[in-house]
Amino acid sequence: MEFHSGSFQRLFKLWLAATLAFLLLFMLVGRGWSPVDMMAAARRQRAATTPDESKFAGLAELLPKVATDDRTVIITSVNEAFSRPGSLLDLFRESFYAGEKIHHLLDHLLVVAVDAAAYQHCRRVHPFCYLLETTTPSMNLSTASNYMSDAYVELVWAKLELQQRVLQLGYNFLFTDVDILWFRDPFRHIAVHADMATSSDLYTGDPDDLDANWPNTGFYYVKATGRTVEMMRRWRAARWRFPRAHEQTVFNHIKHELAAADGELRLRFQFLDTARFGGFCQLLRNDMARACTMHANCCVGLGNKLHDLRDVLGQWKNYTVMAPAERKKAKAAGRSFGWRVPARCGTPDKMAPQAS
Repeated sequence: MEFHSGSFQRLFKLWLAATLAFLLLFMLVGRGWSPVDMMAAARRQRAATTPDESKFAGLAELLPKVATDDRTVIITSVNEAFSRPGSLLDLFRESFYAGEKIHHLLDHLLVVAVDAAAYQHCRRVHPFCYLLETTTPSMNLSTASNYMSDAYVELVWAKLELQQRVLQLGYNFLFTDVDILWFRDPFRHIAVHADMATSSDLYTGDPDDLDANWPNTGFYYVKATGRTVEMMRRWRAARWRFPRAHEQTVFNHIKHELAAADGELRLRFQFLDTARFGGFCQLLRNDMARACTMHANCCVGLGNKLHDLRDVLGQWKNYTVMAPAERKKAKAAGRSFGWRVPARCGTPDKMAPQAS
């Protein structure tokens, strides 16, 4: 019988996998684990990362009302502090009306409230609101949680569980933090081949570069497939490998595993250019003529976010009232339409000097 190199490699991989499995079994049995114990542990792990359908009552009935014709839903999440009048939810929605012909996208926005007060605030201004029951009802999720506080970490992982359920129901989603202003249609810049497209805290120019680009999962799109459902399950399971990390850091740790050419999933990721999908972390690459969104990342404190995002929205409105001929003339004269340096947000090198 003639062996080809490819056949030999497959046989070697099967032998290696069987050997590793045997060694793992030997080690666990040596520690007192029975095969029944190991099967039960595997079931518990899978159950912990499979959304409990009873937690998402009414979601399957709500999604068809919100989704686009191609079964895509825009999702954001709010607590009471972010959704009260004059706070981030109002500013977020206002940007859709100030943007270039994107106000209709609000018809496909699902606002997920993580507490009852946020749900009531949402119903005041928006038709599609969903109250998410969190796993720790005793924790106060209504306040403007500090970055990496227990409440913050709980919120981001609860968000991921709901998103996994959305994919299981057969809907693509674009998740957007509520501290992001929208100016233009982002879907035009999401590659057809991408299983997941994510915004970036740091973008180096190559949308496929897994090593150099730093993802920001405050804004990302996921296509509904069996592979992406499994991606979300593994992403959530990886939480326990990186204790106290939020979901963005965990994703950055496991992105190579998910995209590996010799892996099971072989997912295709697209990193979005910060020139279009901007944020205060890398503001210097932003240009109003190309901007789709602006994120108040690298910013601590609800008051600081509101202050600098209101200023961004004001700059955008001043830009859009200019006639096209006026913009062209200004550009020919050497004027650029970049954003002002934020007064209260951004990394230290990108913050406006403070008056002494």
